[in-house]
Amino acid sequence: MADGILGLGSGQAASLNQDLIDKLKDAERKATVEPIETSIEDITLEKEVFTEIENKVSELLEAIKPFDLFVSGGVNAFDEKSATTSGTSVVFDAADVSALNKGVTTVEIVDLAQKDVYQTNAVDETTKDTVINAGNLEITVNGVLETFDTTNLTYDQLAEEINAKDGMNASVQLVGTDSYRIVIKSSESGVDNALTISGAAATTLGLDLAENHKLTAQNMDAIIDGVSYSVSSNDITVDGLKISAVEKGTSSINVVDDTTTVTTQMQNFVTLYNELVTTIDDATGADSPISNRSGLREIVNQIKDKLFGTYGANSDKSIFNYGFELNKSGTLSIDETDFNKAIEEDMAGLKELFIGVAENEGLGTQLKAVVDEMNFSGGILSIYENNMTSRESTLEEDKTKAEEALDAKYEQLALQFSSYGAIINQMEASFSGLKLMIQQSTAS
Repeated sequence: MADGILGLGSGQAASLNQDLIDKLKDAERKATVEPIETSIEDITLEKEVFTEIENKVSELLEAIKPFDLFVSGGVNAFDEKSATTSGTSVVFDAADVSALNKGVTTVEIVDLAQKDVYQTNAVDETTKDTVINAGNLEITVNGVLETFDTTNLTYDQLAEEINAKDGMNASVQLVGTDSYRIVIKSSESGVDNALTISGAAATTLGLDLAENHKLTAQNMDAIIDGVSYSVSSNDITVDGLKISAVEKGTSSINVVDDTTTVTTQMQNFVTLYNELVTTIDDATGADSPISNRSGLREIVNQIKDKLFGTYGANSDKSIFNYGFELNKSGTLSIDETDFNKAIEEDMAGLKELFIGVAENEGLGTQLKAVVDEMNFSGGILSIYENNMTSRESTLEEDKTKAEEALDAKYEQLALQFSSYGAIINQMEASFSGLKLMIQQSTAS
């Protein structure tokens, strides 16, 4: 005979336990929560791919900037110049190399500019630290007379007072064993900054002796491309070229267009464009986590729209006229022979194609604006990134709601199981008495 009716009497209440609830909950979680978690993981992977693409776009933007009419600093790839120098009499420099005139500049330094320099007679430390009391010391510079009363002034104090005045400076210097002098100099070089020293104290201190006038103020005398210059400083700027004289003699600088820069920067642009195309091709493949593949392809489409357009005053200039080639894979290459020929024979046309002018912007200028705007609010990269963030936020909310609903459902089920168990136990207890009566009746 059966042990129980519908399982009664066989301890069925024990099967309604937490283990059963956990199994049921796990099964339902696989169907409700885990698909959301998978979607969140896909967005994480998508973000990694997007970041790589974003970096490639940024690299391409940097490569385009030398071909932008409005490039920061005003020096585009076609304005670059290089210079070679000879001689050691001067050092050449330029704040804006592109502004330099092409050709050779020759500089002959006849005399270097120098300051006026005086020294006092040498004294020992005891005299140095004793008050001078020699009357007035008068120093004139740039037409201004300065008078120094040496009464109750030591050498150090007199030097401090001279230092406080414009156009001159002074210091007490140790020039030998227990031997000190006050050295007085004009603040600037050149004859216009010469010092005139007089007064009773000048005689006492030896400043009126010819041998103590160590340097006489003079201008730099130079001949630059045949033109004579006499200036108070050893630095002079001519046509944007800063010339710093360091010694007498002749030096020269030869400024030429730096066409190697154009070639190098153009190849860099092509390389980075190809890397972006390859990265996006990989990102939009069959196994890619990217959800909006057409959105990423639009990045390349916008670039291609400018890259393969026509430019120039007559809209007759294209990259394919200057050695560029498009491969079957969609990547670019440059025929160096054709491109170098264009540099030699039609540099102006190449510049018109890529740089253009304000009223008719070239390829590089327009492309830089397009790529730059991709990161701005409303740009394709900005929109895509905001979309990913929004989707991820929505999925996180959905996951939280699904988990909360699942937890609530099985908490309720646990309570129900507990109630059912109690009922079953009561029924099984009642059935045990009935079972015993049946067994006794059948035995007799």
